[in-house]
This record gives sequence, structure tokens and C-alpha cells, in this order.
Amino acid sequence: MRLDGKVAIITGGASGIGRATVHKFVREGAKVLVADIDLARAEQVVAEVEDAGFAGAAAAVAVDVSVFADVEAMVARAVEIFGAVHVIFNNAGIAGGAPLLEHDPAVDYEPMIRVDQHGVYYGILAAGRQMAKQGAGGVIISTSSVYGEQAAELSFTYSAAKAAVISFTRSAAYELAEHGIRAVAITPGRVATPIINQFSQELRDTFASEQLRGRLTEPEEIADVVAFLASDESRVINGTVVSVEDGYSVFKQRLDLPVF
Repeated sequence: MRLDGKVAIITGGASGIGRATVHKFVREGAKVLVADIDLARAEQVVAEVEDAGFAGAAAAVAVDVSVFADVEAMVARAVEIFGAVHVIFNNAGIAGGAPLLEHDPAVDYEPMIRVDQHGVYYGILAAGRQMAKQGAGGVIISTSSVYGEQAAELSFTYSAAKAAVISFTRSAAYELAEHGIRAVAITPGRVATPIINQFSQELRDTFASEQLRGRLTEPEEIADVVAFLASDESRVINGTVVSVEDGYSVFKQRLDLPVF
């Protein structure tokens, strides 16, 4: 088991990519703190873990990642329960958007920046301090997006926040290397999470067509990559943006080509 003996914090762990990663991590031997703003759903994921035969491998905590005191308390809780923090997956996030000229900053800018940008910064800072204190290294993985590297529809604020995650990752890798701490960002494309699954079948089909396999990525497929990045097998991956977007960035659309 590649994560045997590791203690991990997964934010946004109650659903989607976070939930899938909780299950993957415990199967790989890790102890996991399931952190989410929705404590009841986080506790349900812990119950799922226990029902799967991994009693004691997970615990739940409520956290608002946009509040630094909450994030500090989350890290302290992981240490209290499991004794250390070796991995943090800064995955909690919100989505949405509106045309730029129709923005209400209090609705269309500030909340997303607080969660998707500040929340990752707070996770890097609080977990990084704990890992440095432990003196045994660690891994910080943060969820960016394909939108963090390009412009897209209705994504002015989301793209900015996810671009910040990439910058945070590179700078954290540089500054924390002396402590043996790695930092990596992932850029998912179209993933079948509750955020996307709420849309019409027509829109989901359009999203699927934007990827090379012609289907939405499953959260479990992202979790497989995150588990690898958290393991010692990826020790040479540091300060890197790892694309997990099934070719989304490779092409714009398939064309019916004329006969030449």
C-alpha cells in the first residue's frame, strides 16, 4: 500500500473528487481527515469508509476553508487524532460565473476568491507550518483547473483563482523544498462531480465531447492520480502542474474535414 503510515487531510472531502480520494487513500493505507463545510456529509463519508472495512482510518471535521482560523484548527485536529500531517489535498472549491459586465462583486467575485484562492493559500500555509515543524517532509496537492491556464466562458473569477493556485504551488515548492516538502497542482477538465451532474444531459454531452475519450472523467480517475502524487513514487514531481484533463487542452473541437 503506497500510502501506508501517511496521514492526509482532504478538504472538500464530502463529495466529488474529494470523496473519491478519501476512499482511494484509505485503501492505500492512509489515515484521512475528511474536512468539509458540510459536517454531516463528511461524517457520512467516514461511515462509508468504516462500512468498507477500514474502521479508524478516517475522521470528519467541519471547516470553512475561507477562514484561516478554521484551517489552522483543521490541521491541529488531524494532529490530535492521528499524530501528524504528511499530506494535504487542498481540493475544496466552488464554481459559477456570470458575464463580466454583469458582475456583482459581492456575489460573482469575492466568495469564489475567498474559497478557491484564499482557501488554498490557507491550506498551504497551515499544513506547511505543521510539516516543517515535524521535520519529516510532506506533500501539498492543490486542485487548480484547466481554466487556470486559459480563458473560458463565464469564468473571469474562477480562472483567476485557479491561476493563483498554480502560482501558489510553484512558489510553495520553491520555498518549502528545504523542509523536504513537495507542492503539486492538478488541473482537472470535465469531471462528473455533483457540480457538473446537475446540468442537462445536452450540456453534459457537450462537456464530454471536449475531451479526447468523449466522456466525462470520473472522480475516481482523478483520485488515482492524487494518490500517486501523494506517494513516495512521485518524489521527483515538485512545483509541477499535472494535467488530469483527458486532452481537454489539446484541441478545441473535432471537425468534419472536407475531402482533399
